[in-house]
Amino acid sequence: MLVFSDHVRSFVNPVWTSSGRPVAQRDSLTANGLSTGSQMERQSDSSQKQVEGLIWSFPPAVVLNHHPCENFSLSPPPIDRKRTGPRPCPVCYLPVEQALALRPAQPSASPVLQRLNYMSEENLVSKDSNGGSLFGGYPSLEERDKSYDIKDLMTVHCGFVRGKIPGLNTGFDVDEADRSEMQQCQRTVVASAIFGNYDILQQPENISESSKDTVCFFMFLDEETEAALKNSTTIDHTKRIGLWRVVVVRNLPYSDARRNGKVPKLLLHRLFPNVRYSIWIDGKLKLVRDPYQVLERFLWRKNVSFAISRHYRRFDVYEEAEANKAGGKYDNASIDYQIEFYKREGLTHYSSAKLPITSDVPEGCVIIREHIPITNLFTCLWFNEVDRFTSRDQLSFSTVRDKIRSRVNWTADMFLDCERLHQPRSYQGSVHVIRNQARNEVIELK
Repeated sequence: MLVFSDHVRSFVNPVWTSSGRPVAQRDSLTANGLSTGSQMERQSDSSQKQVEGLIWSFPPAVVLNHHPCENFSLSPPPIDRKRTGPRPCPVCYLPVEQALALRPAQPSASPVLQRLNYMSEENLVSKDSNGGSLFGGYPSLEERDKSYDIKDLMTVHCGFVRGKIPGLNTGFDVDEADRSEMQQCQRTVVASAIFGNYDILQQPENISESSKDTVCFFMFLDEETEAALKNSTTIDHTKRIGLWRVVVVRNLPYSDARRNGKVPKLLLHRLFPNVRYSIWIDGKLKLVRDPYQVLERFLWRKNVSFAISRHYRRFDVYEEAEANKAGGKYDNASIDYQIEFYKREGLTHYSSAKLPITSDVPEGCVIIREHIPITNLFTCLWFNEVDRFTSRDQLSFSTVRDKIRSRVNWTADMFLDCERLHQPRSYQGSVHVIRNQARNEVIELK
């Protein structure tokens, strides 16, 4: 058995040359009339040979006595009895230049856990009795329990178990050129996926030149979706469609397209080992805010390392399970089995007793996170639940969060879903209501 690891790295603010290579430079950033010089230093790290030994360090963050948005008052969406779906509400975003100037100089602290290793077993034997899949490694219930015994050094199951390199004969396989480009992605990635030709590929909007130069945009497709796209869209020789760098995934680990989508959604740190921040958006959504604005608003401003919106209506896992059954989201027996399992472990109904936790049910179509050991552990263990039980990640989110939270001083920050609707929107529609078409959900944008 082999193990592979990630750890806290430092990163840079590179300038990208025409050849696509980053070079260090000294520049000046301005926020609210305050300037700070930044000197980016290239350092060697022999453990990172796959990226030519380069690690990077952000310049010192600007410290402001008063944040420009500190007096912003969040008002709830207007009430409309005829429309009961999600509604947008105002969000205070900084201009891109100010957001860039306020990014943290160093990675966030990872409580207790400092280094996270990943299980690898190339000759894995099927263990259906454990639940899960070959891709996930069939962790036993004993191994599951041990994965919540948080220590400074840990080894856990986290997908891609059958190989040494994620995407190389592991299931969810990608070409060598794609893996190389994913390895070279530094600092920030925006990622999405379309499997089963289920959604329409949509281009991000309002993206700054800074983000175009320094943020990676990756779209994962299966072969079915790629074939459909080729009938209507040209994929150029660089494998790009607009801002998106397209990656075609082969040897998918699951027969269910929804479950396949959980791999990039929850395991971006395995696919992009040298990235510090990631923004995940479901394929049904369009990003209409600059990534640096999103990171500043939902991570840096609040000093958190993981942010996800809470469901606009439901806060209780039991209620979410019943809604999933009523909506035919998954077979009822599997949902009942999962909830009963969690109930035996101590799952309770949500109540004010859990405050400051504001909800047990996320709206998981947008995930904003910093890649540090504790957040990587969280998404590994969340993925393991999706692998073992149903693919409805809303049902397992709070169980994983609360188990980790009971052991270390960390939790996932949950913002209002109406705030999410100011980031992405669906492909169709004008300024207000955007209707379901080609199986896209109804999304509104003010």
